[in-house]
Amino acid sequence: MSRIGKLPVQVPAGVDVTIDGRTVAVKGPKGSLSHTVAAPIDVAKGEDGSIVVSRPNDERKNKALHGLSRTLVANMVTGVTQGYVKKLEISGVGYRVLAKGSNLEFSLGYSHPILIEAPEGITFKVENPTHFSVEGIDKQKVGEVAANIRKLRKPDPYKAKGVKYEGEVIRRKVGKAGK
Repeated sequence: MSRIGKLPVQVPAGVDVTIDGRTVAVKGPKGSLSHTVAAPIDVAKGEDGSIVVSRPNDERKNKALHGLSRTLVANMVTGVTQGYVKKLEISGVGYRVLAKGSNLEFSLGYSHPILIEAPEGITFKVENPTHFSVEGIDKQKVGEVAANIRKLRKPDPYKAKGVKYEGEVIRRKVGKAGK
C-alpha cells in the first residue's frame, strides 16, 4: 500500500480542503466530509494545492495506514465532486421495489413488504420495479447500504433469484439430476 500513499491527492477547482491537526475536512459542490487520520500518519497541503500524506517510518503497520489514509482522503475528494453510485437489480417472479418518498419498499417473496429508510446523506433512485441505485458522497456508506439491501435476499445459486449488484456474475449450480 505504501506506493499508493506516496502519490499526492489532486484537489480539483471548487473543492476546499481544511487540515486541522489529524482531521481532514473536504467541502465541494455535492457536500462536505471529514475524516480523522490514524495516529502515526501526517497530512499536509502541497505547494500546488494537492494533499500530501506521509508516514514517520517504514514499519509494516505504518505502510498499511499510509496507503489507507491516502485512499480515504482521495475518496472524500471524489465523493464531494462526483459522488458514488451503486446500481442493484432484482430478479425473480413477483420481486420488485417501489419508491415511497425517500424510502424503498421491497417485495421479495416474504409474507410482508420490507421498508428501507434512507440514512442521512444517501438517496435512492428507482429506474423501474427491478432496477434501482443507491447514491451518496460517502463511498463507505453507499457500499454499506447497498450491501445491507442485497442481504435482504441474496441471489440463490440455482435460479439466481434475489437482489444483486449490476454486472455481478452469480455462480450457478446444476441442481438435482432427476430420473
